[in-house]
Amino acid sequence: MRSDSFTAPYQRLTRPLVREDGRLRPASWEEALDRAAEGFTRNIERHGPDSFGMLSCARATNEMNFVAQKFTRAVVGTNNVDSCNRTCHAPSVAGLAAAFGSGGGTSSYQEIEDTDLIVLWGGNPRFAHPIFFQHVLKGVHNGARLFVVDPRRTSSAQWADRWLGLNVGTDIPLAHAIGREIIAAGLTNDTFIRRATTGFEDYRALVEPWTPAAAEAVTGVPAEAIRELAHAYALAERAQLCWTLGITEHHNATDNVRALINLALLTGHVGRYGSGLNPLRGQNNVQGGGDMGAIPNRLPGFQDLTDTVVRGRFEAVWGREIQPVHGKTLTQMFEAMDEGELTALYVIGENPVQSEPETQKTTRRLRSLDHLVVQDIFLTKTAELADVVLPASASWCESDGTFTNSERRVQLVRKALNPPPGARDDINIICDIATRMGHRWPYPSAEEVWDEVRALSPMHRGMSYRRLEEHQGIQWPCPSEDSLEPSYLHARLWADDPAERGEPAPFGLVGHSPPVDLLDDDYPLRLTTGRRLDDYNTGVQTSGFPSPLRRGELLDISPEDAARLGLVDGEVVRVSSRRGSVLVPVSITPSMREGLVFMTFHFPQQADTQLLTLDATDPIAGTAEYKAAAVRVDKVAAGAPTAEREPTAASRTT
Repeated sequence: MRSDSFTAPYQRLTRPLVREDGRLRPASWEEALDRAAEGFTRNIERHGPDSFGMLSCARATNEMNFVAQKFTRAVVGTNNVDSCNRTCHAPSVAGLAAAFGSGGGTSSYQEIEDTDLIVLWGGNPRFAHPIFFQHVLKGVHNGARLFVVDPRRTSSAQWADRWLGLNVGTDIPLAHAIGREIIAAGLTNDTFIRRATTGFEDYRALVEPWTPAAAEAVTGVPAEAIRELAHAYALAERAQLCWTLGITEHHNATDNVRALINLALLTGHVGRYGSGLNPLRGQNNVQGGGDMGAIPNRLPGFQDLTDTVVRGRFEAVWGREIQPVHGKTLTQMFEAMDEGELTALYVIGENPVQSEPETQKTTRRLRSLDHLVVQDIFLTKTAELADVVLPASASWCESDGTFTNSERRVQLVRKALNPPPGARDDINIICDIATRMGHRWPYPSAEEVWDEVRALSPMHRGMSYRRLEEHQGIQWPCPSEDSLEPSYLHARLWADDPAERGEPAPFGLVGHSPPVDLLDDDYPLRLTTGRRLDDYNTGVQTSGFPSPLRRGELLDISPEDAARLGLVDGEVVRVSSRRGSVLVPVSITPSMREGLVFMTFHFPQQADTQLLTLDATDPIAGTAEYKAAAVRVDKVAAGAPTAEREPTAASRTT
């Protein structure tokens, strides 16, 4: 089934825009920069620095993200900086940091090829992470067994030795049952548990009720499949446990991550070559944005900003005191707009109108701001609401710099093209605004910015541009220019010397918490969301390009549910949640289990899936529950249009 929708391509921004009499009009760079700086200064003077928020860009270079967070802390004086890391893998960072003190994936891609068993949990990397999936296929061809845990029988699952199709939101019961089976079967790595972990006895008691039979009743996964995965994982010499947004986009996402980490602690599948824990990042620099401090609780190099010594090093270089308290997450910034506490927002390369849950609420909050500045390459739906729009460079081809991928590899990129006339480099734009706000920032080269990163972040210190080019990228940590560290993290946990082992990794004592949006007679189907292969995020950068694979927005539904509802393939239906409704064609597919439907967020102009989702968030990481909305599907009259939105207030006119 293919949708007939076509989205006209976005036109590249090449002139600044400013709002006048409710409309955006072209302006000179001088006027636009003056207005941007004046609005920020006005709000800081009236309401204090914490009235400002920065949304930095996970698709831009490390250098841009470093400068963006430096602007927030050293020019504005707040820690309110975040990025779409909050939307996807903030729970992975929080969970890994709680267990190991570091928020990065523990292994290299090469280790995926050399391992004995691969578990893909809560994701479809064949579509969402195709480069990583090539390493998975090499591992499979080299003899690794592949288990896929996912509510849908995805294209990744079609390569698996075993697919475990669980009910949405039951990851913790399944993980607990696997852990209990490993313990009951005597397959734990007792030496590793004793020397490198804490809390095992409490964990044993926690998972004891979760027998495979008890878990089957909750998860829908057959007990014998639970036993098979438990034994295979525990007995493998080397095993890689990988997860994506099916784990992290839940109201209890950090707990989900901790539940998976527990399995590695039980078996010793961490801190060794070929054994590890790996969140798969979906954007080219979402790992790097966090590493550069574009998050509210860490300075560059994942250093705690509440540490006086750490903070002092940055203050000495920047000449400005840094607040010793965590800033607001992206989620908290939007909540603060409701209270009038956050009145100015600087958005670089993000599109929250179409990426955040509950579209109408997000739009209302952005309209309430006194001052919104959007810096982007296209006039996105978010940019249409702005007071100032600044045409930026496309970092992947129009800037020098570095990116950091899911395996923590920092890679050098070189400028291939100049931005189109009228557009400017992101870093230079930020520097111009900083200068107008009383902090004279001359334009630095990308390498000069990177050298400042290296001077302040111990884990990046050994990564000069020369070495990055010489080695075709280097994984962090790399504290010295004279050596390279192992490709995997946390080898210390295997050291014989307790002092060398350092802090043990605690088991996460987490309980099951079902999805917030409950199923009932009015909303009996579970909607989960995700990506398809040929499109990217909200479609801004991809939907205007022709693709033979593109299907447009569709509602994937099981044959059983389609028969019960009397639907035929391609029929337009109304999908409704407690927050809104959209019209969309159905695609009947055996990959869907009964009671489960699936949509993407690639085509918001055709069917705005985020009207259906809800903003219940993880209290630790602030990530929303995109994966578990309750919906109903209704037939509509013949000839209905293929897109519908709930009524919204009149938007600002462009």
